[in-house]
Amino acid sequence: MSVFISNSPEETIELGKRIAAALQGNEVIAYFGGLGMGKTTLTRGIVDGLGGDDMVSSPTFAIVNEYRAKYNIYHFDMYRVSGWDDLYSTGFFDYLDTGVIIIEWSENIENALPDGYIRIDISKGNDDEKRIFKIEGIEV
Repeated sequence: MSVFISNSPEETIELGKRIAAALQGNEVIAYFGGLGMGKTTLTRGIVDGLGGDDMVSSPTFAIVNEYRAKYNIYHFDMYRVSGWDDLYSTGFFDYLDTGVIIIEWSENIENALPDGYIRIDISKGNDDEKRIFKIEGIEV
C-alpha cells in the first residue's frame, strides 16, 4: 500500500496523473471515502493524465460519465445503488474489461468488485484542504 498526502486540489490532480501513468487500460479503480473528499478531482487528474480533454464532473445524476482518452474511461457514481437490482440497472457489468472503470461510492458495491481492483481510500487530513490517499493494487 502507498500513502499520499495532498494539500490542495492541484496536488490531487497531480496524483491522478501519476496513477494514469501506471494504468494499462483495463483497470477497475474503486474509491472509498465520504462526501467532499476529492474523488472527482482525482478523476480529473486521471482523465487528464490519459490525454482526455473532457470536462470531468461528478456522475451523481447520470450514474456513469464516459470520457475518451488513451483508453475509454467510465466514471460511475454508486451513491444511490442499494442492491443487486440497482447495480445491474446501471449496466456496470457490461463495462468490465472495456476500459478504465472509476467508481465513486464503492462502499455500496464492494461485494461486486472484481478481483484485482485498485482500491483508493480517501480521508480528510488535519485541515480542510488536506487529503490522505491510501492506494492498493497499483504501484504509483
